[in-house]
Amino acid sequence: MALELRQQLKLSQQLVMTPQLQQAIKLLQLSRLELLESVQQELLENPLLEESIEEDRQPESTMAEDNLGPSGDTSDAAMEKELLKNAEWDDYLGDFASTGRQAQAHESEIPEEGMAFDARLASKPSLEGHLGWQMRLSNFTPKQLEIGEAIVGSLNSSGYLRASLDELAQMTSTSVEAVEEVLHRLQRFDPVGVAARTPSECLLTQIEVYGYDDPILIELVRDHLEDLEKKRYKPLAKKFRIAMEKLKEYLELIQTLNPMPGASYGSGDPIYVSPDAFVYKYGDDFVILLNEEGMPRLNVNMTYMDGLNPKADKDKDYLQDKMRSAMWLMKSLYQRQRTLYKVLESILKFQREFFEHGVTRLRPLILKDVADDISMHESTVSRITSNKYVATPHGIFELKFFFNSSLELDDGSTVGSESVKAMIKRIIAGENAKKPISDEAIADMLKEELQINIARRTVAKYRTAMGIESSSKRKEVF
Repeated sequence: MALELRQQLKLSQQLVMTPQLQQAIKLLQLSRLELLESVQQELLENPLLEESIEEDRQPESTMAEDNLGPSGDTSDAAMEKELLKNAEWDDYLGDFASTGRQAQAHESEIPEEGMAFDARLASKPSLEGHLGWQMRLSNFTPKQLEIGEAIVGSLNSSGYLRASLDELAQMTSTSVEAVEEVLHRLQRFDPVGVAARTPSECLLTQIEVYGYDDPILIELVRDHLEDLEKKRYKPLAKKFRIAMEKLKEYLELIQTLNPMPGASYGSGDPIYVSPDAFVYKYGDDFVILLNEEGMPRLNVNMTYMDGLNPKADKDKDYLQDKMRSAMWLMKSLYQRQRTLYKVLESILKFQREFFEHGVTRLRPLILKDVADDISMHESTVSRITSNKYVATPHGIFELKFFFNSSLELDDGSTVGSESVKAMIKRIIAGENAKKPISDEAIADMLKEELQINIARRTVAKYRTAMGIESSSKRKEVF
């Protein structure tokens, strides 16, 4: 069969992802802090884009959506130039921001936080810093201080030593005995038991420092922690020839010790969630305010365009490209805020019972419900709800939280899975610790009292997802 070349004409339609469209889609899915970083980067790279310094200026009108898009035709250049001169670009977020018309309308009724944002934030001291401070207050030699820093640098988040004595001796060019001496002193620093190699060593150090010298207590911690964890109480009581009540006293004392001494200390790099929006209760209704804190108000600086030499084609093309880029950025930001506001309005409409009463009233919701309600595509709703948080009267939640699967009720209606999880958690919290409720019993309670059709394995799945142990492990023997 011979090979040959042929030409063929074919007419087809396809969607071309321009750089501007890619930028708009990217901005939709950025978190608030990532958005601020992206805008700051554009301010650095685009000479025509600048941040407005007129902070006290009151906006008079919002730019219409149709006027926000740039035109690539040379015939519209004069119109675009005039538009840029006269447009109130610093108001491009006005209708959808916390300093916009909604905030002005309700600022006298909505309670203020009463303090600066940074005054509400505090990071925990790091374990490394806390131990280093104690070492420098102790009479450590320079070599011992070096060994101590190597030990502290080898601790995990719970305060346990991850490196062996041989490895530490190699790291510090010293002997194992010298490392062990420093380790012994460090383990008796605050928090007591830090830098232990096993839970048993951690608890035994605390027993020594706190002055407990009961041989039964020491042997329980040294040799029988696994038996205590598995609740093998009767064999232990028989071995030590003590009553169950006495064993209970030992157990209560052990429970006062801290098996993870480093867990209460921060890593030194705290992570804070900055809500993208706030929902306030205002009378019988709710008010949505988008968080504009720290968001720069953008303007287009026409100084370069006014002094442009018409004969300098390279400069003209470069500046026109930067002008279109600045206009697209502003349009994309406006569209992002507008979309976020519309999605929040729709979520508030569907999940009104949640905002009124809390998590137990969360109803089933899928992306398609919101997309149909606001006449947008599901992918747009998915992007705008990713990495976004809203502060509600019941706490801060990610927007994805409001979308959950459904369970059927006996009357044919449905209830959200997150509501069922909250109900299961509430049932377990109110149970008798000596007679914990089994998963099957919880399923029966939900069926009888709330008419929820749920299987035992579904209860087990939800319980495991919430980090709650099974009924056999929740049971208290004493």
